[in-house]
Amino acid sequence: MRKKLTCYIIDDEHLAQKILEKYVEKVSFLELKGSFESPLEAVEHMNEDKPDLLFLDINMPDLDGLSFIPMLNPKPMIILTTAYDQYALKAFDLEVKDYLLKPISFERFYKGVLRIYQELNPQHQTEQLEVNLMPKNEQEYVFIKAGTRIQKVAIREILFIEGMKDYLRIHTQKEKIMTLLSFAKLEELLPDNKFARVHKSFMVAIDKIDHIEKNRIRIADQTIPISNTYADNFYKVLKDFKD
Repeated sequence: MRKKLTCYIIDDEHLAQKILEKYVEKVSFLELKGSFESPLEAVEHMNEDKPDLLFLDINMPDLDGLSFIPMLNPKPMIILTTAYDQYALKAFDLEVKDYLLKPISFERFYKGVLRIYQELNPQHQTEQLEVNLMPKNEQEYVFIKAGTRIQKVAIREILFIEGMKDYLRIHTQKEKIMTLLSFAKLEELLPDNKFARVHKSFMVAIDKIDHIEKNRIRIADQTIPISNTYADNFYKVLKDFKD
């Protein structure tokens, strides 16, 4: 019988904690032993639980994750979870196993923990490990990094996404959300059977299209161009679309 990897989540953002808890729950070889809002809270329990793996945020009050790592003895394996990429070099100097940038997709999370598990259990490297993963095309919402917060966005409410130089503006039925995510990252998060890129600056929700005329899409009160680069793929997605 396979030994599960026991783990802790240490993150002062409640929503980020809950996302990671759901991810851990999906993976058959992970067992969550505790979630904590600070390293100081977690360390009180570590001697008893001796977790194999920490999912550790960096920027936290009282004690940040990078300062906490050298204090650990013995040191468990560590995956850093953060919204900031500037600490990556220092993190790997501390021999962390992975560095996950928020918002973290389940696919990226699973890739990281699977690599660790297979390093420890080489006999399972070619085995298809069980994972309770809801297909991306059946997701109801995504979590988007918007400024200093991680925001839950209902997929059914997204109308279209607009590129704004370094930002993306997500237009929903209720609000407009600005994020530093790239189109490539957003495409990883969104169901590919419900959204299509139609222009270098636009991605649309297929079921929100009112009409198309002369390579122009009308959604709500917005007219969106279809560029030649994306036209063939867009019309193929449109042909295959089932609401």
